[in-house]
Amino acid sequence: MVATSRVSPTLPRVNIVARSRGRIVLGILAVWLVLWVFLRGMHTLALGGAQLTTVHHWFNDLNDVIGANRNSNPIFLYFFNYIRLFIDEFVVFIQSIIAQPSFGRPLPLIGWLGVVALVGFVSYAVANIRVALLAAAGFFFLGLQGLWRESMDTLALTLAAVIISLAIGIPLGIWAGLSDRFNRIITPVLDFMQIMPSFVYLAPLTLFFLIGPASATIATLIYAAPPVIRLTAHGIRSAPHDTVEASESLGSTKTQTLTKVLLPAAKRTIVLGVNQTIMAALAMVTIAALIDAPGLGKTVIKALQTLDVGTAFNAGLAIVVMAIVLDRVTTAAASRGRDRPNRIALLVGGALTVFAIWLSYTYIWAAEFDSRLDIGSTIVLWASEVTDWIQSNFAPITNGIKDVFTWVLIDPLQAVLVDSPWWLVALALVAISVVIGSVRAAIVSAVCLGLLVATGLWSDGMTTLASLLVATVFTMVIGLVVGVWMGRSQRADRVIRPVLDAAQTMPHFVYLVPFLALFSASRFTAIAAAVVYAVPVAVKIVADGIRGVSATTVEAAVASGSSNWQTITKVQLPMSVRAVTLATNQGLIYVLSMVVVGGLVGAGALGYDVVAGFSQGQLYGKGLAAGIAILLLGVMLDRLTQAAANRTQRGGSR
Repeated sequence: MVATSRVSPTLPRVNIVARSRGRIVLGILAVWLVLWVFLRGMHTLALGGAQLTTVHHWFNDLNDVIGANRNSNPIFLYFFNYIRLFIDEFVVFIQSIIAQPSFGRPLPLIGWLGVVALVGFVSYAVANIRVALLAAAGFFFLGLQGLWRESMDTLALTLAAVIISLAIGIPLGIWAGLSDRFNRIITPVLDFMQIMPSFVYLAPLTLFFLIGPASATIATLIYAAPPVIRLTAHGIRSAPHDTVEASESLGSTKTQTLTKVLLPAAKRTIVLGVNQTIMAALAMVTIAALIDAPGLGKTVIKALQTLDVGTAFNAGLAIVVMAIVLDRVTTAAASRGRDRPNRIALLVGGALTVFAIWLSYTYIWAAEFDSRLDIGSTIVLWASEVTDWIQSNFAPITNGIKDVFTWVLIDPLQAVLVDSPWWLVALALVAISVVIGSVRAAIVSAVCLGLLVATGLWSDGMTTLASLLVATVFTMVIGLVVGVWMGRSQRADRVIRPVLDAAQTMPHFVYLVPFLALFSASRFTAIAAAVVYAVPVAVKIVADGIRGVSATTVEAAVASGSSNWQTITKVQLPMSVRAVTLATNQGLIYVLSMVVVGGLVGAGALGYDVVAGFSQGQLYGKGLAAGIAILLLGVMLDRLTQAAANRTQRGGSR
């Protein structure tokens, strides 16, 4: 009875407030639709594919001015050019070791046999023998695919970005863990960096660092650094206070306390941060192929642009294999604890690794992967044949699914957003922001929408927003169903969670390939890939929220005669509403990053504008404006959903 008395005042209040806000939002949408009927097609700010606005021309002129003065302006001569030179040299150095011919040799310093042995040895040293065998087998498979050099280029760029990210991120994380003031300063910066879809980093960086490995590496480290900074700070702050106080009371200096107490206590969390940074770097390196980063990403992009599913599948498979290996190694390193490998085994393994490196340096057969062992062409042929078979035999089904979703959901929503007067859409979105978020969120929405108008890409922005909203709805439907199931069933959680973990290791591009095979190039292809990409994070957050509901409260509801459905809808979901709102927030961000990548497979709108800006010089300004528009949508939706989560939490705590 005590538990029931605690819950009963809160749940009705939350439900009443939610219903009240829901009615107001429905009212705003109804007024919008009525006005749309009469004002359709007016003030839509439509822009043709080759049309440019004054802003786009200004960006083009800025690009031309920077290009003309790159070698004379002191800022470039003594700052940006030195950064580009340093990073280029660093990337080239790593490539010369494992990926590219160097030092007058026709092959890298370490050939395939040496790399496989070195990967296996390092994996055993930081993890265990099973992970070492997996890592060695995974890298050997990259050679069998006929993609050894491309894979090593991707690995070289990833290593370069990760090394620089860790060199910068871990000290910043330690500082944030020790200083409340610095933590308050850097947290919004990290939030902003993680909100930005990966596409957005590329165009501005090419202004200052040109296309190539330098821009790709800088974009990657910007995208990959936040996880290690956050987790390092969290690990430092989570160290046991009693242990820290005991160290200080014994006369330890701040440096001794940090090195002897805080860092050892935070070791596992920091290693998890390294894991997340590596995964983010690998995902970004593949996308950075749009700005001429070498490696597997370039192969995937060319294949997607020519709709060559077989080649895209083979290269995508290589990215997945590399991601799985890197994830398993770092995850095992974080969870191993204090266990250490056998010293004799380490010495023997080290000696064999050195011998393998010597062989790969000395002999062609150990340096260059034998093309006779290539199974990549078979994989390409098999994937192409399967794609053709699916499209030939299941075209009525796949096209039917695509057409129904397009006609019933995507087209109507896009028509309302694109064909409404821009000021009507802005007023409606600002009003909804006030209702479900806050006045501050409404101000952010108004500013973002105003700047979106200024980019000259309002119509494309609304097209992207339509795809984003449809994908987010499906993401949350799946997230709620599967998340509630996992939250209520330990067995389901044990089975599903490893699948979700594996799905989160795969970069964006990989998700496009199977849906391209099923549905060909279309908006629906990008939306379907975005849903699959965003579902794991939404499911996990919902499941954790459901599991966090007090067992006593659930038992009280069951004891009072509630059915499973009533327990879920009247108790567990209302009490985990903040988790659901946060899941929506993260789902939106993940969906946005994927929807714009879908510009490569027919999604059009802002994603296509960005890609066109890289490939056509006269559209560079438009592509840069599209990147800014994507950022504005991301900031607006992130601030709105976070404000809604905070408002829900305050309402439930009263």
